[in-house]
Amino acid sequence: MAAEFSRLKMFRRQSGFTQEDIAEKLGVSRQAVAKWERGESMPDIESCIKLADIYQTTVDMLVRNIGTEDHTEDGKHIFGLTRLNSKGQITLPVSCRKTFGLKEGDTLLVLGDEDRGIAIVNIGSIADGIADAAKNMGSKIKSRIKEGK
Repeated sequence: MAAEFSRLKMFRRQSGFTQEDIAEKLGVSRQAVAKWERGESMPDIESCIKLADIYQTTVDMLVRNIGTEDHTEDGKHIFGLTRLNSKGQITLPVSCRKTFGLKEGDTLLVLGDEDRGIAIVNIGSIADGIADAAKNMGSKIKSRIKEGK
């Protein structure tokens, strides 16, 4: 997989920095940052490491196009990389949330296999169904109590 820096501008904008900000943090000129973003030249490895730290990503995400969604005909997807924050939380890429219909408030079951890794299963609708069933059951019990049954 070849190095590709086409996403540097996206990372910079998402992080709220200007080219001048990045240039200052790296000790390079604004023009150098602009050339990297246009693909006219490439940053050295030290700059890549610093950029990854600034953008809170990995060098892989900066230099390889592995952060974009990829999927095969059999329904398997690669949505990219995410980082675990200090609270143990992750952010799922938008394309992942859209593909699997995930929305805020959904209940996700986290499964683990020490040999194969972690899987996340959306049980939002199942959990909602159980909660609704419990609520309905409670209403039926209350009405039977009122009826003296």
